[in-house]
Amino acid sequence: MPGKFPSRPSYWKNPSSRQSVMWLLVLLILVFVAGMLLLSRLNLNYSQEALSELRRQQIHEVVSAGLMRINARQSTLAGYTTALANVGESFHSLSDSGSSDLDRSKLRANLENALKDHLQDFEGAAGGGLWFEPGVLAGRDKGYMPYFIRNADDPELKRLEIETRLRNYRDVPWFGHTLGPGWTPSSDNAGDVYWSPIYYDLNTERAVLTLASPMYDQQNNLLGMATTAWTADQIIDFVSRITVTEHSFTFLNDRNNRNLSSFSKGEDTREEQSLIDAVLALELAREAEAESEANSLTVRRLTVGDDDYELYYAATAGGMVYGAGVPVDEIDAVLRPMEQTNRRILMGTVSAMLILSLYLLYRIIQLIRELQASYTDELTGLANRVRLLRDLQSRDDASLLIINLDRFNEINSLFGNVCGDHVLLVIATRLTAFNRDQARGLLTVYRLPGDEFAVLAPVLEEEAIQELAAQLRHLVNGERIYWQQQPLTMDVSVGMAMRKDRKHGDSPDQLVSQAKVAVLQAREQNRHHLLYDPSVGIEENYEANLYWANRLKAAIDDDRLVPWFQPIHDNQLQHVTKYECLVRMVEPDGRVIGAGQFVKIADRLRLNRRITVLMVEKCFDRFSNREEEFSINLSYGDIADAETVSRILEALDRYGIGKRVIFEILESDGITNYDEIRHFIEQVKPFGCHIAIDDFGTGYSNFAHLLSLNVDYIKIDGSLIRNLHEDQTAFLVTSGIVQFARSLNIRTVAEFVHNEAVQGRVRELGIDFSQGDCFGMPGPGPGAGG
Repeated sequence: MPGKFPSRPSYWKNPSSRQSVMWLLVLLILVFVAGMLLLSRLNLNYSQEALSELRRQQIHEVVSAGLMRINARQSTLAGYTTALANVGESFHSLSDSGSSDLDRSKLRANLENALKDHLQDFEGAAGGGLWFEPGVLAGRDKGYMPYFIRNADDPELKRLEIETRLRNYRDVPWFGHTLGPGWTPSSDNAGDVYWSPIYYDLNTERAVLTLASPMYDQQNNLLGMATTAWTADQIIDFVSRITVTEHSFTFLNDRNNRNLSSFSKGEDTREEQSLIDAVLALELAREAEAESEANSLTVRRLTVGDDDYELYYAATAGGMVYGAGVPVDEIDAVLRPMEQTNRRILMGTVSAMLILSLYLLYRIIQLIRELQASYTDELTGLANRVRLLRDLQSRDDASLLIINLDRFNEINSLFGNVCGDHVLLVIATRLTAFNRDQARGLLTVYRLPGDEFAVLAPVLEEEAIQELAAQLRHLVNGERIYWQQQPLTMDVSVGMAMRKDRKHGDSPDQLVSQAKVAVLQAREQNRHHLLYDPSVGIEENYEANLYWANRLKAAIDDDRLVPWFQPIHDNQLQHVTKYECLVRMVEPDGRVIGAGQFVKIADRLRLNRRITVLMVEKCFDRFSNREEEFSINLSYGDIADAETVSRILEALDRYGIGKRVIFEILESDGITNYDEIRHFIEQVKPFGCHIAIDDFGTGYSNFAHLLSLNVDYIKIDGSLIRNLHEDQTAFLVTSGIVQFARSLNIRTVAEFVHNEAVQGRVRELGIDFSQGDCFGMPGPGPGAGG
């Protein structure tokens, strides 16, 4: 063998032109610059957002501080009320100790003086006192109700005499505002303080709110209530003094969703009134009742006219709603100076990056001119297809051998891609060692995409290239490849092509295409290697097959093989009850290719099993949540392949829908071993599956074999059905098939029912189901045909 190779010529060296690489680098630098611009912009946007968030945090803190002051004031008022309750409880304890009436009178006088002293100390109090339950004090049937008020025009406290008019304090207006008729005493509410909304008090002639705290004795019996009344200004003045931003507004709503701010602001302008109306329309008081935590600010948007506000609000300790509205424009105003700075930074960054990119491009171009680019397959380290095409472009004559691994996809499916990579590495190592040790380095080995290698050699005699092909095959199958101590038997198909005196205009990949055609021819003729013969004149046909083979492989890799569904009409129920699942190829541009275009190529490439498994998985998934039955076509090769049958059984077990699955077995598929068919039927029947014989009537031994198979349906071939309405012979043959099937209790399906005339004869024959254009063409989803 070594003596048959001439010396290696000079044109095996790589060309120096690298224009395409340079343009690629230019594109990469442009992408880099664009990425940096985008990154800079994102960074600036992030800074703006951070500053805006900081501004909102400042506003949040100002509003929270106001809320804390209001809560502190309301807590002080509640503390005053609790203090009066303590006084009342102490008074009851003293008056109930068995003293005389005279002593009790002195105690009441002391109590009333103490109440007045406390109220004098309560700044802003409009009134306050104690309300005892009837009968809790010795010697009094009516309730004892010492209550003092302070009028707006008279700062002196005056006793409010009400015992002569009322027997129970529950009839006093403040009780309805504060507690309501549904309130019941309980030891659990001892020490609690209840708030009323703002209301107008006729006694003090002022707008007030009342705080009430229940009084209990040591046995947790209700003694009565301690109440304090406060002018609304005590709360509203705090709101009026809080300023968030220049054009912001603050508000305070009571539990009845009434705005309290206006009490201290005098006349509202039209703009102020529209703001108040908009806030009241939100019914924030209802949210405050549902809110369990005070001091927790809520933020929401409010639009009034053409102005947008951010609303910050929360429930107060007294059950009111306090908040502030800040114009969004004032929040964003802080960003405007930064936006100008950002533009200057962005322009500076762009300029600097552009200058740096141009300098890098210049340096890369200089390096490319000095270095020779290497095109290497990442997995094996061999030269790749791009390198092969460049080498062919620089040579006028050459011999090319393409080595295609048989059943490589099955290795990947059974053992995984890691095993497949191991096989490729072992073969690459053997080919490289052969070139080094036996061919004196006169060959060049390439790794092509998928499961192929290429060997480029000088022009050889036919006998020499045939011998080289045999040696290359022996490298692969002569010694087993081991994966995790498991021996793998490999074989290859080798296609060869030679070129002398390359013509001007010949494409660089012409020799590659011819060698691949030779691979397909070798497999078709059951040969291990074959030399391409241009005189045969079938190059165009095989190139078309190669074209479809590449399209089919790409469709499988890109998951573009999808099921379409053709309806099957029940002639008794008069509606569609089943669908037949048919494989379609979806092109990248959206066009849909029928199976007839690629099914033969799939069979030659041994891809039909993979397509069957794919269809089973997708169809089971599609019908897993539907009620109709559906049928899937199986070839004899699918049933004879143990791995395919195993995948089908696994899907049946996983989905649990076997009772709605029909497997159609092609009657004209060249079945050679009916025992395998019977075994398959015995395996799927326990899942509830049904079996149909497809294209029945096209073979010569249908009836004999049908008797031995446990089938459920016969699909009568379209060659008989399509002319049923005008061909009496077809009608008689079909009638015999229907009678035969009926005698075996097998249901029948008429295929290719393309018009109403044919459907009429189908019904006349009593065929159970119809399928064809008359009821719908295949479509992308059940119910989509037509």
